[in-house]
Amino acid sequence: MPAYTAIVSSIAASRSPSLGEILLLGSLTAFGAVTIDLYLPTLPAIARDYGTSDAAVQLTLSTFFVGMAVGQLFFGPLSDRIGRRPTILMGCGVYLLASIICALAPSIEVLVAGRFFQALGCCAAMVTCRAIVRDRYDHRDSARIFSLLMLVLAIAPLLAPTIGGWIAMVAGWHAVFLVFVGIGVVVGLAVFWRLDESRSADTAATAATTSVLAGYAVLLRHRRLIGYLLVGAANGATLFSYIAGSADLVINIWGYSDQQFGLIFAIIAVGVIGASQVNRLLLRRATPDQVLGAASLGAAVAGMVLLACALANAPLFIMFPALFLALSSNGLIAANASAGALNVDPLRAGAISGLMGGVNFTVGAVASAVAAALHDGTARPMAANICVALLVAAAAYHGLAKAR
Repeated sequence: MPAYTAIVSSIAASRSPSLGEILLLGSLTAFGAVTIDLYLPTLPAIARDYGTSDAAVQLTLSTFFVGMAVGQLFFGPLSDRIGRRPTILMGCGVYLLASIICALAPSIEVLVAGRFFQALGCCAAMVTCRAIVRDRYDHRDSARIFSLLMLVLAIAPLLAPTIGGWIAMVAGWHAVFLVFVGIGVVVGLAVFWRLDESRSADTAATAATTSVLAGYAVLLRHRRLIGYLLVGAANGATLFSYIAGSADLVINIWGYSDQQFGLIFAIIAVGVIGASQVNRLLLRRATPDQVLGAASLGAAVAGMVLLACALANAPLFIMFPALFLALSSNGLIAANASAGALNVDPLRAGAISGLMGGVNFTVGAVASAVAAALHDGTARPMAANICVALLVAAAAYHGLAKAR
């Protein structure tokens, strides 16, 4: 153990990132979000052009999410084996080719396939970015950097749909995929010219001695890692549950307007982002685990209050404070859970990052499906989903991830 600790402590030293480094890492983090959000306004036009149903066009989204989940499990350990820069550049190459195929797709089936490979390409950047942060920063600073990157990530859902709508209106939906080609070129060139390799020789040596499956088997024997993975995935599932059911609940059932729903959605987004920046301030005096432990308990209490309000058929203005606190907890929990997971075995940071991405997308997809299946015209299914997820997150941290 002393030798292992010495190796780990040499991997990352506490330091502050430059603005250029934050922007580059933020671009890698937001790669997938931009590729989703810029494209959303084009869905009706795609259905019209191909003469197909809305359900068929929705496959381009669901297939994209499958690609994101599967791709991270592959590219994460690959970055441990061949390096961070080559993995991202490989992903950019796949992304470029897939974007061209999508722009020229002669049928909806080809577009669906292109979107799958587009997801594989951009997820290489996302999963490797987390490993790069752990390569360069210690446990506490990793949590701070992940919180800071949420600011960059937040720009995508705020601006991308509007920009995508303008592009589609002026030049057609094919032009949006040509923009993706340009984004892939810019990101690839930035990585080629500005991103130094961060993978250590010890990480490379560790990856070379085990296969991908054997490496995952080693990681899944870590009780604390499983705890951190469950904390992050369960807490993230609250956002998936909310996104899946909130529009129908707020607009169709409670009778609020589209504009009022947009305001509610924006307030929740500001809460998540604001909490992530509060997390950065808290980390000046507390450890990531201290913040995570307290936040997971607070979020669980908010979840139980939310469920109680839903069971009592309380109106939105009564439920909203609990909903706001429950969902905003993601800003305090996600970064610290990620940093904690990556700190369990920093020599396998890429593989851990792949596990994080795969588990998060899988649990999120299940939570969305459960929310849809249990929909009964009330807030109870969504509130129950959120409450159970937050209770699982708190139990996972205090029962598994917390140091003994």
